[in-house]
Amino acid sequence: MDLATKRLRKEYTALKKNPVDNIEAVPLESNILEWHYVIRGVGLYEGGFYHGKLVFPRQYPMKPPSVYMITPSGRFETNVRLCLSMSDFHPETWNPLWSVGSILIGLCSFMNENTPTTGSIETSDQEKQALAKTSLAFNCQPNQIVFRKCFPHLVELHADLLKQAAAIAETSQEAVDDDKLIHNE
Repeated sequence: MDLATKRLRKEYTALKKNPVDNIEAVPLESNILEWHYVIRGVGLYEGGFYHGKLVFPRQYPMKPPSVYMITPSGRFETNVRLCLSMSDFHPETWNPLWSVGSILIGLCSFMNENTPTTGSIETSDQEKQALAKTSLAFNCQPNQIVFRKCFPHLVELHADLLKQAAAIAETSQEAVDDDKLIHNE
């Protein structure tokens, strides 16, 4: 077993034992070098579920991963390598002691800044908030196969939220119908 595989398995075990607040990360079952994460948004991104991936080189931890954001956030382009100090854009600043958890904490921090970089975009606060509200629905679309496989509990959460919204809408419609009956008599 190579060093990257050993290290990433160890990190996965550590993340399961001590999860990072507002972050979930799992490797693909078929490829330990590709991890998928979900960041639960804070601040302007409150209520959002932001899916992305980390692609590790065979030389990890001596070389850094590529970092991607898949869910539209208003901060980063989707499916584009992001230029971060802890990504493969800057191997000269990489520290082999950094882990999946520390990389994702750094990404969360950077997400809440406005510093421009390769892969970042500028949008209004309102657009970021609107994208946060639709992020889980985006991730749970049938074509988002990897998200659905890696995070089935979030797909279930989305289905539950849809059922709750439908029940509220039905109750509201019944109240409107009852009001019409009362006023028409």
